[in-house]
Amino acid sequence: MLELNHISLTFNEGTMDEKKALQHVDLQLGHGDFLTVIGSNGAGKSTLMNVISGSLLPDTGDVVIDDKQVTHLQEYQRSQLIGRVFQDPMAGTAPSMTIEENLAMAFARNKKRGLKPGVNKKRKTLFKEHLETLNLGLEDRLTAKVGLLSGGERQALSLLMATFTEPNILLLDEHTAALDPSRAELITDITADIVDKFQLTTLMVTHNMQQALDLGNRLIMMDKGQIILDVEGQEKEALTIEKLLDEFQHIRGEKMANDKAVLG
Repeated sequence: MLELNHISLTFNEGTMDEKKALQHVDLQLGHGDFLTVIGSNGAGKSTLMNVISGSLLPDTGDVVIDDKQVTHLQEYQRSQLIGRVFQDPMAGTAPSMTIEENLAMAFARNKKRGLKPGVNKKRKTLFKEHLETLNLGLEDRLTAKVGLLSGGERQALSLLMATFTEPNILLLDEHTAALDPSRAELITDITADIVDKFQLTTLMVTHNMQQALDLGNRLIMMDKGQIILDVEGQEKEALTIEKLLDEFQHIRGEKMANDKAVLG
């Protein structure tokens, strides 16, 4: 479903601020794989997401989604294939529009658009059915402005909008990091349910190592723009935070920055 072939990207090349953000990254995901991505600040996690989504173009390498060569397609052109939820709950929705209007935009992502109303009786029924799965009561607030929702409610709505059309790839960019612990746990549970229900091929970047261990069938660790560890299945299930930190030290010969941002 996703292939990254020999992806490299350097920022500010040839200057004193040169940074090799990604170095010869190769990654393949099958249909339904749920990959969690960890690493310290500056490891290349978000840059990897941005290359997949099309907001950054790599210096070298290819991006292939569902056998489609998309390396040189702009972000808006890839949006029919990709759903994305950002760290900031404000980023994935239009605050001045209602819940049903936001859902109507998401519903039209991979469809031809005309001058017909985006919200009609049939779609309202569909929107309510999907909102009910969140168990947040949003199905009774279709005409409420999204800007009035709490951070957790907006992030749940963003997640629903990103997966509404069952995209080929779902990108979750630290999507629980800005929430309080109880809301973060709620969004984590909703994420697991939605990904499992639709068997979505998913990449989730997180600073929370325990979250990375609890979710998904595969985990990669990044450092200095490279994938330095790739585990799945029973090998992943046997991992602990301590074992992950030991693996980093074994591979790199030094300790990972052991701060709250890394441990979550």
